[in-house]
Amino acid sequence: MSSNSFSYNEQSGGGEATELGQEATSTISPSGAFGLFSSDLKKNEDLKQMLESNKDSAKLDAMKRIVGMIAKGKNASELFPAVVKNVASKNIEIKKLVYVYLVRYAEEQQDLALLSISTFQRALKDPNQLIRASALRVLSSIRVPIIVPIMMLAIKEASADLSPYVRKNAAHAIQKLYSLDPEQKEMLIEVIEKLLKDKSTLVAGSVVMAFEEVCPDRIDLIHKNYRKLCNLLVDVEEWGQVVIIHMLTRYARTQFVSPWKEGDELEDNEKNFYESDDAQKEKTDKRKKPYTMDPDHRLLIRNTKPLLQSRNAAVVMAVAQLYWHISPKSEAGIISKSLVRLLRSNREVQYIVLQNIATMSIQRKGMFEPYLKSFYVRSTDPTMIKTLKLEILTNLANEANISTLLREFQTYVKSQDKQFAAATIQTIGRCATNILEVTDTCLNGLVCLLSNRDEIVVAESVVVIKKLLQMQPVQHGEIIKHMAKLLDSITVPVARASILWLIGENCERVPKIAPDVLRKMAKSFTSEDDLVKLQILNLGAKLYLTNSKQTKLLTQYILNLGKYDQNYDIRDRTRFIRQLIVPNEKSGALSKYAKKIFLAQKPAPLLESPFKDRDHFQLGTLSHTLNIKATGYLELSNWPEVAPDPSVRNVEVIELAKEWTPAGKAKQENSAKKFYSESEEEEDSSDSSSDSESESGSESGEQGESGEEGDSNEDSSEDSSSEQDSESGRESGLENKRTAKRNSKAKGKSDSEDGEKENEKSKTSDSSNAESSSLEDSSSDSESESESESESESRKVTQEKEKKTKQGRTPLTKDVSLLDLDDFNPVSTPVALPTPALSPSLMADLEGLNLSTSSSVISVSTPVFVPTKTHVLLHRMSGKGLAAHYFFPRQPCIFGDKMVSIQITLNNTTDQKIENIHIGEKKLPIGLKMHVFNPIDSLEPEGSITVSMGIDFCDSTQTASFQLCTKDDCFSVNVQPPVGELLLPVAMSEKDFKKEQGMLTGMNETSAVIIAAPQNFTPSVIFQKVVNIANVGAVPSGQDNIHRFAAKTVHSGSLMLVTVELKEGSTAQLIINTEKTVIGSVLLRELKPVLSQG
Repeated sequence: MSSNSFSYNEQSGGGEATELGQEATSTISPSGAFGLFSSDLKKNEDLKQMLESNKDSAKLDAMKRIVGMIAKGKNASELFPAVVKNVASKNIEIKKLVYVYLVRYAEEQQDLALLSISTFQRALKDPNQLIRASALRVLSSIRVPIIVPIMMLAIKEASADLSPYVRKNAAHAIQKLYSLDPEQKEMLIEVIEKLLKDKSTLVAGSVVMAFEEVCPDRIDLIHKNYRKLCNLLVDVEEWGQVVIIHMLTRYARTQFVSPWKEGDELEDNEKNFYESDDAQKEKTDKRKKPYTMDPDHRLLIRNTKPLLQSRNAAVVMAVAQLYWHISPKSEAGIISKSLVRLLRSNREVQYIVLQNIATMSIQRKGMFEPYLKSFYVRSTDPTMIKTLKLEILTNLANEANISTLLREFQTYVKSQDKQFAAATIQTIGRCATNILEVTDTCLNGLVCLLSNRDEIVVAESVVVIKKLLQMQPVQHGEIIKHMAKLLDSITVPVARASILWLIGENCERVPKIAPDVLRKMAKSFTSEDDLVKLQILNLGAKLYLTNSKQTKLLTQYILNLGKYDQNYDIRDRTRFIRQLIVPNEKSGALSKYAKKIFLAQKPAPLLESPFKDRDHFQLGTLSHTLNIKATGYLELSNWPEVAPDPSVRNVEVIELAKEWTPAGKAKQENSAKKFYSESEEEEDSSDSSSDSESESGSESGEQGESGEEGDSNEDSSEDSSSEQDSESGRESGLENKRTAKRNSKAKGKSDSEDGEKENEKSKTSDSSNAESSSLEDSSSDSESESESESESESRKVTQEKEKKTKQGRTPLTKDVSLLDLDDFNPVSTPVALPTPALSPSLMADLEGLNLSTSSSVISVSTPVFVPTKTHVLLHRMSGKGLAAHYFFPRQPCIFGDKMVSIQITLNNTTDQKIENIHIGEKKLPIGLKMHVFNPIDSLEPEGSITVSMGIDFCDSTQTASFQLCTKDDCFSVNVQPPVGELLLPVAMSEKDFKKEQGMLTGMNETSAVIIAAPQNFTPSVIFQKVVNIANVGAVPSGQDNIHRFAAKTVHSGSLMLVTVELKEGSTAQLIINTEKTVIGSVLLRELKPVLSQG
C-alpha cells in the first residue's frame, strides 16, 4: 500500500468499515455475479485460501471482500478461524480489517476468540491508536466472565491513554463490562470519575453515557465537572450532546431552586400594580427577597441555547426539554420556533416532536399560538400526524382564533381518511365544551353533519352531540327529535345506542316520540347489536316509569325477549330491571326508588386531552411517548426548597487556577526573581507544563465566545448580577492575572513580538465576532454584561495581589486597546478603580466595543421626512366632545429605547372646560408595556394639546387597549401600530448589508414578485413609496437596478433588510430578510400593493 492510502486510513477512524464495505463491492471477482448459482461453500473456500496466502495483497483483498459481505448483511461467521489467524499480522491495513471483523463476531465465537486473547492484550500496547482502540473493542465484545479481570485492567490502562479516541473506547467498554459483571461497579465508578475529568470533547459524551448506565445516582461525581461539561457541550459530537443535556437536566433539578415561582409573582405584580396603593406596597415587599438565579444554572441555560440551531433533531429536542424543565417560564418561549422547524423533517421525527408539543401546549398555550398555521393538516400527512396536529390545534383554540379553526375543521370533516374525519368531529366537540361562546355554533354544525352521506361521520357526530346535549339538555328538544328520525337510517351500533340513551334521558321532553321509538326498537330487538339491546332495555324501563299507560305491554314484551337472549349481560340486565320496575310480592325496598335510580341527574362527560397526564414524564423520553414507565427511565426529581451548597462545584476552578498561573517556562527564566516574589501560590505551581497553559488559553478563548453568545433576552440587572460568579467570569479574571504578569516582564522583548501577539488577539476577536453576529437575537447588551462580569472578577484577583509593584501596573494601563476589549479582558480599569461602578472612560470604551463586536451596521440614522398619517383614537361623538388623534413621529422614544414614540392630540370640541384628562385602566396583551402621559388638569373649550407617550409593542402589531378618562367619564380606546412604525432606520454600507443579508436566508427570507408600469420603478418613486410605509433608511447601492433599505426593530434590535430588485420588463422582486419572520411577512404584504399601484 502506498504512503498516501496509509495516512488516509489513519485519519478515517470510525468511518472505515463503511468505506471498506463500499470498496469491497468493486473488488469482488466477475465470477461473483453468478453467486446465486454457485455454492457458498466453494466461494468461502476461495476466501480461506486467500487468507492463508503468504502475500499481504491477497489477504487484504480477502478481508475487504469479507467486510463487504458483512456490510451487505451476509453471514461470514464460518470464516472466523481463518480470519483470527491474521490478528497478529504486521500489515497495519490487514490488522484494522481483522479487528473490524472480530468486533462483529467475537460475541458469537467466544471460544475461538479466547484463543487469541494474548494477541489482543499485546495490541493494547500497539503504537497505532486505532489498533489499540480496536483491540479494546474486541476484548469487551468477548462476553465471558472468566476474562473480566483482564477487561478491567485493559479499561484502566486505556482510560489513561494519550489518545482521546482510545479513552472514548474505554468509556464504551465500561458499559459492556458492567452488563457482564455488575459486581465490578465500584472499580468502574473510579474509572468513570477519572474520565469525567477528561478535557477532550471526544470523550465527554461517551463517559456521561457510561455514567448514566452504571451510576446515574452518583450526582457527586458531576459537581466538579459540571462547568466543564457546560462549556464543552457545543463542541461534543451530536449524540454525546443529547446524553449530556439529559443528564444535566436531572442534575439541575436536584441542585438549583425552582426559577418558576418568581416568574409567577412578577406576572401577578404587573397585574396588581395599577389597582391600589396596597398592591403597590405588596410588590415592594416581595421585591425585598427577589429570586436570584444561580450563576451555574444560568451557565447551563446560556450554553445550550446555540444548540437549538443544531441540524440534529434529537439535539434540538433535548435542548427543548431542558428549557421546558429547568428554565424560567419567560425564557422557555424560544424553543417553540426550533420545534416548529423540526416539523419539516420526516414523519417519524414529526411524530415525536408533535407529541411533545401537544404536552407543552396544554400548560402554556402562548408558546405556540404564533405558529398556529404550522399545525394545519396537510393532505400528505399520515393519520398519526393528522390526529396529533388536531390535538395541538384543540389545545391552542381560544376565543380569538376559534372561528379560523372551525373553518379549517370543516374542510377536515370532508377528508377521505375516515379515521381522521371522526377525530375532527371529536375535536369540534372538545372545542365546544372548552369555549362556551361557540358551543351553539358547533352544535348546529354537528347537526348539519347528520345529513352527511358518510355513515361514520354521522355516527361520530351523534356521539359528540350526545355529550354536548348532556351539558344543556333543556334547550335542545328539536335536535333530539331530529336524531330520533335518524334511527331508521343509521346502522353504526354506538350511534344508535347514543340516540336511544338521549331519548331515554329526555323521554319527558319528547312524550310523543319516545314510545314510538321503543315500538320500532321492539320489532328489531333480536337483530340489534348487544350495545343497542342494553339501551333498548334502559329506554323501556324509563318509559315504563314515566308513561306506563302507553308502554307497559311493550316493555314487558322487550323484557321477555331479553330474558332468553344469548348474551348473559343482557339476560342479567333484564332480570335486574324486571325486579326493580315491575312490582310484585318479591320486590325489595329499592322498587319505590326505581324512578330516582333510572332518571337521576347524570354528570356531563368531561372531554379532556389524552396528553393531560403525560407531563409527569420527562419530555423527549420513550416513557413520555408510550405514556408508561419504560425500563431504565430516570425520573426528574422535584426542585429542592433550599439550594444545596454551590461551592461543591468550585473545586475544578481551583485546580484550573493552579494550572493556568505559569506564563511559559521561557518567561519564568527571564525574570525568575520577580516571578517568585509575587506570591507563594504562583511559586507552588511553577512546575506545571506549558501544555496546560496552551490548553487553558484555548479554553478561555471559548469562554470569551460563550460569554459573547449570552442571551439577548436576559438583559435585566437581576440576571447580570447573578452571573457575576459564573465560570467565564472566573476564567477571564485569571487570564487578566496572567496578562498582567506578562506585561510586567515585557521590558526586554522586541516590538515585533508584541505585534505578533496583538495579531493573534485580533484573529480571536474576529472569529468570536462572527460567531456572535450569526446567533439569533444577539445584542450589545449581552456583551456589556460580559464586560461587567469579567471586570468584577479581575478586581477580586487584583485585590489578592497585595505585593504587586507599581512597575507592574504602569505598562498594563498603557496596553489597553480595543483589541484587549474585544477579547473580553478589560485589564486596566478594574485595577485603577476601587469602587464597583463603571467609570465614564470605561463606559465610552464599552460603547465602542458594542459597535465593533455586534458589527458596525447597527447605528440608528435620522428618519426620512414623510407626511404625517393621523389615526383617530377617540371620535368627538363617542368622547362626549373630547376628540383624540394619534400619529407616530418616527423618533426614538424618550421613555425607553424599546418603546415606540406616539404623539396624541387632544381637542375639546365642547363649550365647557374638560378636567382631569388621564389614562385609566390598561388592558395590554402579555409582554406589552406602556408609559402614559401626565394627567392634564383642564382643557379649555375649543382648546387643543399634544402629549407624548411610549408603548413597547414587543415587535408585534398587537392592539394596545386602554381607557382615556376625564373627570366624569372613561372611554375605551385602542392603538394598533402599522408594522412600518415598529422600526428604526439604520445606516450601513452596501458591503455590510450583503454580509448581514447572507446570514438571514432560508426561513428568515420572504419575497414576492411585483408587476407595475416602468414609470413606477424610478429610484425616487420606489424610495418614496417604501419610506411612506416603513420607517427605514436607504442603503447606498452600486447597481441601478437594486434598491436597498435597512432598519432594526425597536424592541429587540433585529435587522430588517428590504431589497427591491428590478427585473426585465415591468417586473421587480421584493425581498425582505429578518429574524422576525412574522413582521417580515406582514411588511411584505403591505409593501407589495403599494409598489404595484401607479
